[in-house]
Amino acid sequence: RYANLMYDRRVGRGNTYALQVIPVSTQPNPLDIQRQREARKRALARKRAKEQMHPRTPEPVEGREHIHVQTELYLEEISDRIIEVDTECQTDAFLDRPPTPLFIPAKTGKDVATQIEEGELFDFDVEVKPILEVLIGKTVEQALLEVMEEEELAQLWAHQRAYAELRNAELAEVQRLEEQDRRYREEKERRRLQHIQMLQKQKETTEKIAARAFAQRYLADLIPSVFNNLRESGFFYDPIERDIETEFLPWLMTEVEETLERKVLGRTMLDSLICTVVEKRLDAFSHKPLSDLTEAPAEEPRPTDAAPQVAADQLVAEKEETDQPPAEEQPSRHISFQLEESDQAGTEDLETE
Repeated sequence: RYANLMYDRRVGRGNTYALQVIPVSTQPNPLDIQRQREARKRALARKRAKEQMHPRTPEPVEGREHIHVQTELYLEEISDRIIEVDTECQTDAFLDRPPTPLFIPAKTGKDVATQIEEGELFDFDVEVKPILEVLIGKTVEQALLEVMEEEELAQLWAHQRAYAELRNAELAEVQRLEEQDRRYREEKERRRLQHIQMLQKQKETTEKIAARAFAQRYLADLIPSVFNNLRESGFFYDPIERDIETEFLPWLMTEVEETLERKVLGRTMLDSLICTVVEKRLDAFSHKPLSDLTEAPAEEPRPTDAAPQVAADQLVAEKEETDQPPAEEQPSRHISFQLEESDQAGTEDLETE
């Protein structure tokens, strides 16, 4: 690849006399340097991301501070104060010795005396004035300085109070503005959500209306056929007709069956009575008639002649039981004709019933 020599890294700049030329074989490859830089950047980025991902304890509340707490399995006592232990030991008592005499150096030189008369060296009234002036001046100056310092402190405190009041007012105004901004944001978000919900409801309403119209068009021909099929299947019925079919007709059939059973029972009993009467009358008329007994000479009744009389008495008793009027004895042909007529009448009555 060709490039401008002025921007080539291999071309030296400035004085080349003191330049230490590195052999080509030992010079690092620019691609390797760039790779190393990229790898270092990636490592720093990973480290920074790991530090950000590491869960941290939230910042303490104002007026408090965090304290390191041990969370290991085995606790270790940590104390800033070094443990001190007092120990005692007994030693031999020292022998009393005399106090050390005062050191007086050896006298050297010659003694010379000077006579000072009264008033020559120090006059208190004269010498105390400058001292008093200095002391009073210093005291007054110190008092003035203290008063000025107190006044300055009072002014500083007043200025501090005014600054604190101003700062509190500004903080209150900032909080009010922040609260107003928060309310505006919440109102904006609420209005946005209401608008989204309104649009969603309008969309749902439109979809429901469209679905209802489609369902009405689709079910316009389906509903009548379904109702017809259900009506034919018996799901829709008339309550009066259903009540008649389920309540009245079973009761009517039960009553008819009971009536028919009673009629059949009466017919059966009538048939049995008729059969019994016919058999008894047949037995009674099968014996010798009573007229022959009256034509015979009056003789004492024999045991053999008592049977027809007994049969006649039984016949009369049966007639009385069946509520028939007593009648004279008739021939067997006429009695059989009456029985046939009564049987026919009974059968006709049963058929009509």
